[in-house]
Amino acid sequence: MTSYLYPQNLKATANLWLWGLRDFSILCIAALLSVVALVQLHIFFPAAITLGYGFLTIRMDETTVLDFIRYAVRYFISTQQYYEWR
Repeated sequence: MTSYLYPQNLKATANLWLWGLRDFSILCIAALLSVVALVQLHIFFPAAITLGYGFLTIRMDETTVLDFIRYAVRYFISTQQYYEWR
């Protein structure tokens, strides 16, 4: 008799360390291009963008840093708060 083991949440996205699989693959390609640009052209700008993207896409409990910043901007700046004085 064969038994199968399944994960608890079958709809969860695939994660690799602190990033989603899609973000990790983009980060690896961007890091490779940044190293090539740094070695050949001596410019640091692509590496800075890659590090910024890597920080903003860190995923903890299905929420990224970028999502948290979006929620904060929406709550504090772009959405009108409703207050009722009694």
